[in-house]
Amino acid sequence: MIVGALLVLAFLVGSIPFGYLIGRAFYRTDIRAQGSGNIGAMNAMRSLGKRGAVAVLLLDALKGLVPVVLMQRFAPGDLAVALAAALAVVGHCYSPWLGFKGGKGVATSIGALIGIAWPAAAIAVAGWALGALLTRYSSVGSMLGTAAAAVALWFLTHSPVLAAYGVFATVLIVYAHRENLARLRAGTESPIRLGRTQNQV
Repeated sequence: MIVGALLVLAFLVGSIPFGYLIGRAFYRTDIRAQGSGNIGAMNAMRSLGKRGAVAVLLLDALKGLVPVVLMQRFAPGDLAVALAAALAVVGHCYSPWLGFKGGKGVATSIGALIGIAWPAAAIAVAGWALGALLTRYSSVGSMLGTAAAAVALWFLTHSPVLAAYGVFATVLIVYAHRENLARLRAGTESPIRLGRTQNQV
């Protein structure tokens, strides 16, 4: 019963659309109508500015961290922890409060990784930075960092279940970036730009 309740909580916590809420409450704007329409930190950077983006990034990461920490505290076990992490990311990507639409899961997955094995989260961030630096595309960095973290999870934990979470998160996040992939192939993907603009991400 505890595991079941925590899994439901993980999905509900993950589903909180902080990008949308912060945009509405502090900027009087619907982030979904700006830029790419995504509720994540990168679109927040371009539609709300740096402070809004930092707030969205931190809160979205907490959505992944909190369920993992609660599961580790009250119902420890690799399977339960992996499921909590997965459901938090799914909740972010498919929020019932936004018609089962949402963000792309990157920050929430990094938050979950901090709770599971923080070096894997550091590798995810480094992978994002490397990909974004080399290509100037946040989407490339996001997918590269997520894939690198999945590999790192295996070497850091030697747990097939936790490594499976890494693979699941990678597949889900790459799928969430399918429009970005289409724009990359077409040569129309917008590079990283700081400050408020109306560009796609």
